[in-house]
Amino acid sequence: MSTISSLMEAIVIVFSFPELLWVVIGIALGILLGAIPGIGAAIGMAILLPLSLQMDGGLAIIFFVSMYLGGMYGGSIAAILINTPGTAAAAATTLDGYPLSKQGLAINALSISAISSAIGGLIAIIILIAISPFLTSILLSFGSPEYFMVAVLGLAMITIIARGSMIKGLTMGAFGLLVSSVGISEVGGAIRYDMGILLLFDGIDFVAVLIGLFAITEMLKLAGREGQISEEDSEVSGSRREGVTGVLRRPVTVFKSSLIGLGIGAIPGAGSSVSNFVAYGEAMRNDTNPDSFGNGNERGVISAESSNSATVAGSLIPTLSFGIPGSGTTAVLLGALLMHGFQPGPNLFAQEAVTTYSFFVALLIGNFIIALIGLAVIAYAGYVTQIDTDYIIPIIIPLAIFGSFAMRDNPIDIVTVVLFGILGYYMVKYDYSIIALVLGVVLGPIAETNLHRSLQISDGSYLIFVQRPISLLMVIVTIAILFGPFVKAQYQQYKGAEPA
Repeated sequence: MSTISSLMEAIVIVFSFPELLWVVIGIALGILLGAIPGIGAAIGMAILLPLSLQMDGGLAIIFFVSMYLGGMYGGSIAAILINTPGTAAAAATTLDGYPLSKQGLAINALSISAISSAIGGLIAIIILIAISPFLTSILLSFGSPEYFMVAVLGLAMITIIARGSMIKGLTMGAFGLLVSSVGISEVGGAIRYDMGILLLFDGIDFVAVLIGLFAITEMLKLAGREGQISEEDSEVSGSRREGVTGVLRRPVTVFKSSLIGLGIGAIPGAGSSVSNFVAYGEAMRNDTNPDSFGNGNERGVISAESSNSATVAGSLIPTLSFGIPGSGTTAVLLGALLMHGFQPGPNLFAQEAVTTYSFFVALLIGNFIIALIGLAVIAYAGYVTQIDTDYIIPIIIPLAIFGSFAMRDNPIDIVTVVLFGILGYYMVKYDYSIIALVLGVVLGPIAETNLHRSLQISDGSYLIFVQRPISLLMVIVTIAILFGPFVKAQYQQYKGAEPA
């Protein structure tokens, strides 16, 4: 089936009932959860994973993708109103969004955020749809050696993801590999690390690990707070029209920030928490009055929010193409794909072309819905930040625990959720990377299976990984990632030691 026909069929599917309804529900729920500091779309998605088993696989992913997009925008609401980003992606939005709010222009800032997010997301997803045929042709040339090197490359990305301490990141990645190897081996059939527990023969469930690391961990963090999430005044005032026209007057900023978001979003481990500051810095660099940034410059909000929304489209590239999640939310999305029988990788675009394009079309429609909902609920946005933590925690924790049990009816999944929730809490406390652990769990089976297949093809020769162009390229990139920082540091030390 051609790309055009697949895209047209996907458009028909997403505009049908109930797909379109679930796009709206996903966007609305994502906005709501994203606006609550400490919650976010990742937690909501993790909790709803088991419940989505009753849905058609394609419909469930459309819902989760929409929720992801809505959560990305929702984080800006708390950032603008109470100077507390609802998600890490909205951190740069606080820099100018909150000053605008203090100037009595909260509605302006919220309108700017909604329209910038919508336009930025539209630009990114249109570009993604345009390049997908070329992406597919490249991905179809992948064999077992390329799959193995993708897994190795993803594991090497831990050195980038684990900001601050490479040792901590690699430790968590190694622990993730260990977790993924529990149970019956797919290669030799041996039973590993079962500790004599029959329930561990099927391994440790990836989704249960995700629910623990994201939902339970965040609830434990919230448990340290008392009362409502925010005690600040969240009254909103200003003009929607001025906010919308403020965005439309700055198309260059929107377009450039969208490209930054799309590009950085495609890099595992970077994502929106990086792209929003890069886009913000670029907007500041090109402004005639850079000193106004941080004091209520509209371009600051425009650049941050355009890049955030565009990052969603970018993050789908490594997630769908290689099964490498670049953030907590895409890790949960990856879990949803696997749980519903979709195997991320080159063949996903070929074998499930219509379904894959339906995800893109859902994002396309979702950005229009963000603009509509965002502008419609501005007057009531402040109430979201006043939700009492005493109501959130007793709802989320039971849903997470019993939802995980419902997936496989295996009691070990309840233990997994609780243990990984506690582990995640202390990982965050002591600055260990949760994403590094998730990468290890996800990529371990891929690396093991495809290493075995590659060596079977080559009669045990490891040269197969450097004899194929794409595999060789990934070997070079992996080496650059692992040793590049060391070489750079040595070079800088050498240059600094040269006599003047």
